[in-house]
Amino acid sequence: MKPQIFRSKTAWVLGWVWMAFAAFNGADLILNGRIPSAMVAGAVLAVLTAAVFVGCLRPAIVPREDGILVRNPLRNVFVPWKAVDGVQVSHAITIESGDSSVRCWTPQASARERAKAVRRGTVATPAKQGRYPTSRPQVSKAEQAALTAMAGRTHADWVAQQLTDTAEKKSRDPGERRPLTMTWSPSALSALAAAFVFVIAALIVT
Repeated sequence: MKPQIFRSKTAWVLGWVWMAFAAFNGADLILNGRIPSAMVAGAVLAVLTAAVFVGCLRPAIVPREDGILVRNPLRNVFVPWKAVDGVQVSHAITIESGDSSVRCWTPQASARERAKAVRRGTVATPAKQGRYPTSRPQVSKAEQAALTAMAGRTHADWVAQQLTDTAEKKSRDPGERRPLTMTWSPSALSALAAAFVFVIAALIVT
């Protein structure tokens, strides 16, 4: 079964829109561009594409059977379930593990998103009954209970709760506690290296 991936959907969509734009323009530069202007434009395109890849497409939280893989722009952090001491949310999700803490690049809870979540929990009933009632819709007690429970909770809060629940369940499994591990991302470093090569080539040509 493919693991569930938590990320910013907006950044993911915009990232792939940029990739399509970059591919179209890259093909146009190869077919119709002229040196040295094409090399300069290609270098700019490569730098921006690398930035979009590491900042929009790569970051994610991937819960696996043996732990949580946090993909930040340049690094991968793996936290075994037994090593998860807590999951906190401010405007970003932070996973506590012993003396270390892992700040997740995505998903994040912006002030605007949190304010919107708070408004969702507002009681949606008419302000008064009478000759001129308001047009606000009434909701049932069950619907209002659900709205109240979700009041102020953003997507990041929901993700944090999912991680916390799974960590609590997995902590009862047999086995020893292993520390988190942090490594550089080969794909991110390769993207940045490729952009650097384009920049150097453009400087040489010009």
